Amino acid sequence: MADELKPMPQDWRRALAIVAHPDDLEYGCSAAVAAWTASGREVSYLLVTRGEAGIDGVAPADAAPLRESEQIASAAAVGVHSVEFLGYRDGVVEHGLPLRQDLARAIRAHRPGLVITLNHHDYWGPGSWNSADHRAVGRAVLDAVADAANRWIFPELLVQGYEPWSGVRWIGIAAAPNPTHAVDVTATLDRGVASLSAHRTYLEALSDEPSEQHARSFLESATSEHANRFGGRACVTFELIGEE
Repeated sequence: MADELKPMPQDWRRALAIVAHPDDLEYGCSAAVAAWTASGREVSYLLVTRGEAGIDGVAPADAAPLRESEQIASAAAVGVHSVEFLGYRDGVVEHGLPLRQDLARAIRAHRPGLVITLNHHDYWGPGSWNSADHRAVGRAVLDAVADAANRWIFPELLVQGYEPWSGVRWIGIAAAPNPTHAVDVTATLDRGVASLSAHRTYLEALSDEPSEQHARSFLESATSEHANRFGGRACVTFELIGEE
């Protein structure tokens, strides 16, 4: 039997979730975010792109504002009211110094104890290749946590007024192929469904299935996948990097 999943750390007040696209957090971990905000914690979202290349039948110039507004509504459904977009071009995000600097700036500005990102590994699981944007953003997040703490990396951030921040104690990687920790979402699954359902334009482009039905089916399956490793409870899983 696989090892039991440990509960995610609770000793933090602020979290910053950094992902590539609108809907990444809703398919990944919004039900866990709902549990955290319900307990009085503060969670902010940073989207590297506006998701404008995500809908085949909608031109990027039209898709970007739709996806941005749906992401803001989606975040509000789980108690998140700070949602920022960096505006990198969807689908061609590159891991490099500009992205690392922008993420380090955001970490210094928000000063979180926990940083969340999406699976940065090459695969979701055996035979399922991960997208280039997810890989690039996730790896840049890991680097940017260290960059944010080092005053000699990107010294121009100091000139801009962003003091170093070494207070990130954990990085939680949602939807990782080999999770180590989890959050019980039994009480917040419905809020996760509402959050994913808010991406209506995107979901309707994926399937003829009603948005809420699609969202509920996906999340019930995803949160039950590792329940046998977490006391039989519906859970959102993470690979945790940081203090034990």
